Amino acid sequence: MIDSGFETKSLRMELLLLVTFQAPAADVERIMEAVVAITPLRMGRYDGNAYQTAQGIERYRTLEGAAAGAEIELRRRPGTVEVSFELPDDQTLAARVVEAIFQAHSYEEPVIRIQPLLTSRSKGLDDRANPNRWWNTIGDWKKAESLIRQDA
Repeated sequence: MIDSGFETKSLRMELLLLVTFQAPAADVERIMEAVVAITPLRMGRYDGNAYQTAQGIERYRTLEGAAAGAEIELRRRPGTVEVSFELPDDQTLAARVVEAIFQAHSYEEPVIRIQPLLTSRSKGLDDRANPNRWWNTIGDWKKAESLIRQDA
């Protein structure tokens, strides 16, 4: 296993922490506001970086001692998403972020995971000639997305 970062011509692979949590889609903005109040989730020249999956179905059954009380039937909760983002490998920061997620979350037992990972960071080289970059193909992706929606 690779246990340290490395570089290529165009990017650096850095050791970071991947934080993932599951929540009802309606809770995500409140939780992410609590996270970015602690750390900007910066990636190069961007901040607020996170990924949210499409909505799925969470399955669980409450047991004796749970806030909802013990139940016999398995619950299926639609509208649950998974959100992930990266943090520096800093246990103090990770602890603050996890506590913020917990406090902003609507669940008694939220699913929060932290994993070490190698992740890419661009070196910010001049990419104006790269034919694969969006700005060299369709131009402004926001305008292109707007045109696609108008045609639909």
